[in-house]
Amino acid sequence: MRISIDTDMCCGAGQCVLVAPEIFDQDEDGIVILLDPTPPEELRGAVEDSIAICPADVIHVA
Repeated sequence: MRISIDTDMCCGAGQCVLVAPEIFDQDEDGIVILLDPTPPEELRGAVEDSIAICPADVIHVA
């Protein structure tokens, strides 16, 4: 699993940080920061939940 983020489209809702704080954080403007682009497989559910609730659809997995 490899995560990518379109930070230009992030609206700073922070839902991903609430669901998967091991993978996502926010900068001082609220824009998502990707902490781990290749998280372990056991975090796939949290990543998928983050994708599902992201209002700007900026999180992608390959």
